[in-house]
Amino acid sequence: MRERTRKAVFAFDSTAQAMHMEACCREGGYAGRLIPIPRQITAGCGLAWSAPWDEKDALERMIGQNGIEIQGIYDLMLY
Repeated sequence: MRERTRKAVFAFDSTAQAMHMEACCREGGYAGRLIPIPRQITAGCGLAWSAPWDEKDALERMIGQNGIEIQGIYDLMLY
């Protein structure tokens, strides 16, 4: 069985912003993937970006550089 690991989860107010995040991460070679919004988070969009916790700071810089609008960043233990 898989173990839960610490993740940085980025929530969005719109699907367009979630898709923008995915495109920028793929282009920049950042780890992570789009996931359905976890139950612990309330956000306007049904998608979130989940990445290893140690990528959080680099992703925050990338978000600022690319004008991605996020609703919040959460520290969660996920599969």
